[in-house]
Amino acid sequence: MKILLGIIHILVCLALIAVVMMQHRKSGGFTGAFGGGGTQADMSGTWQRMSGLTKVTAVLMGAFMVISILQVVIR
Repeated sequence: MKILLGIIHILVCLALIAVVMMQHRKSGGFTGAFGGGGTQADMSGTWQRMSGLTKVTAVLMGAFMVISILQVVIR
């Protein structure tokens, strides 16, 4: 079980790196990176406004965190 979880963790890490590297940079330095540049007050439809790569990044990040916690609990 530990070995399988480790292999899945490595695959998720590689996929996360690949997806992050495929995304476009936001111009604006830290302001663009954290959304301070032109944010709207209405955040109700944030998930619909996100691009496909951003959604994949969010899912992979969640999987990475869950697998990391499982690995700590199993050890």
